[in-house]
Amino acid sequence: MDNVNKSVEVGSTVNITATVEPSEADQAVTFSTSDTSIATVSGAGVITGVATGTATIAVASKVKSTVKADVTITVTDSE
Repeated sequence: MDNVNKSVEVGSTVNITATVEPSEADQAVTFSTSDTSIATVSGAGVITGVATGTATIAVASKVKSTVKADVTITVTDSE
């Protein structure tokens, strides 16, 4: 993971990038959010802030689901 904590404003987007180790391993991952009312995430790792609050984005290997990491997303008001 490139970073385990990110912030984004409501209505804005931020990308997260994930790599699976070792580098020879299949790099396909899935992204999911703990709370779609706070933040959504696309299959490409693009996170959109929906409302203020905190959500967890889970990133997991498509090949081995036990290989995973979480990213904490804090969504703030746009000013």
